[in-house]
Amino acid sequence: MSAVEFLDSNVLIYAYDPIDPVKQETARALVRGAPAQLCVSVQVLAEFSSILLHKLSPKALPAAVLGALQDLSEIQVVPTDGGIVRRAVEAHATYGIHFYDGMIVAAAERAGCSRIWSEDLNPGQSYFGIPVENPFAAN
Repeated sequence: MSAVEFLDSNVLIYAYDPIDPVKQETARALVRGAPAQLCVSVQVLAEFSSILLHKLSPKALPAAVLGALQDLSEIQVVPTDGGIVRRAVEAHATYGIHFYDGMIVAAAERAGCSRIWSEDLNPGQSYFGIPVENPFAAN
């Protein structure tokens, strides 16, 4: 990877969820590959933490979630602000995507990302000039 690439929360969740070992290894390889060239948003970290604490089975203990967040600390984080929210509304209007997916797109755009890794957004489509790729498509 030569430019910064954005990770959606689903990629981080698979890295810590053992339910699908193939997806877990794919996600882990992506996260371990070049953490300084990866980017997430505050929203992504919040969704990741919430899923680990409340929805995975077995649910992670807070100490484990804090450990996971420490593991991810080399990844740059885009803060959420009013500009991101406005751009998310524009993404919703332009592409018909859910508002929170628009927040992902807006954060990736703010960070100048060259790609968004996501299982949820349409692979092959570009949002505000940023292409989306599904890292699990071959799985």
